[in-house]
Amino acid sequence: MKYRHIFGPVSSHRLGRSLGIDLIPYKTCSYNCVYCECGETTIQTIERSTFIPEDEVMEELRCILSTSPQLDSVTFAGSGEPTLSLSIGNVIAMVKEEFPQYITSVLTNGSLLTRPDVREELLRADRVIPTLTSGRQETFERIHRPHPDLAIEAIIAGMEEFGRDYRGEIWLEVFIIPGVNTSEEELISLRDAITRINPDRVQLNTLDRPAPESWVQAASDTEMNTVREILGREKVEIVNLSSPGEQSTGVMDEEKERICAILSRRPSTIDDLITATGMSGGEVAKILRDLENAGEIRSYRGTRGTRGTFYSSTLPDVTDPKTERNC
Repeated sequence: MKYRHIFGPVSSHRLGRSLGIDLIPYKTCSYNCVYCECGETTIQTIERSTFIPEDEVMEELRCILSTSPQLDSVTFAGSGEPTLSLSIGNVIAMVKEEFPQYITSVLTNGSLLTRPDVREELLRADRVIPTLTSGRQETFERIHRPHPDLAIEAIIAGMEEFGRDYRGEIWLEVFIIPGVNTSEEELISLRDAITRINPDRVQLNTLDRPAPESWVQAASDTEMNTVREILGREKVEIVNLSSPGEQSTGVMDEEKERICAILSRRPSTIDDLITATGMSGGEVAKILRDLENAGEIRSYRGTRGTRGTFYSSTLPDVTDPKTERNC
């Protein structure tokens, strides 16, 4: 079968060898973050829905996991906010019941942890990784350009309440943008919010490829270390984005070659590649990250309308492979 909702395994700096699950359409999200590697949000919503039939996702997962692949995480991620999917709780439960040897992780912006149903559905996951960039509404809005009904205080309270009932691990991602959330006032508000949430880990992250907004810059090593000192060294670690991981193998090999073939002929955006390949946005984004880490492609800001991140090959032309695989 051809996998449409599962991607990877990919080599993740935080999660190791990770198999991704994409439960939502490309760039469907409650945020429109200025730093998102997938680009602008096209469908901004806080309404949950069953975007993809969950039996299709479960069939693909059973097909892959029944072969006992070596994985460090089965990860709910993709190109938007996975908790918008009404299927996430049932799919997590299926993995835990049928393949309990695998660790399940949820990469989320945390915006829907204000909802009791979302908190309840995530309780069976082994690891939940929400994002927090500020404890102040003005800065929250500048960085995330959220749905107008979202307030950072309610989101922090939702994370705090989730943590009281949750028995897995919470890894809190803090994305750093110099000059935006690096002032003393900002970092003190972040530290206070982190104290309330009480995560098992705090992971500092910063830009590692062109962002939708050109003014977003990466924090230097010195700036990241300063942030770590203020937030507290005990639980805070800096995510290493510069060292490449091992190349992905397995589910994405053929898809990766298809994208390499396209990029060896012409520079393309994520949207171009989705149209050309029929893959999901999450699948394309993860393949591009893996290829860029391996030095096989490069990214740069181009001009299409007002903005756009383009990808092009650094390697010679390749031949398009077959696109189907059998299970």
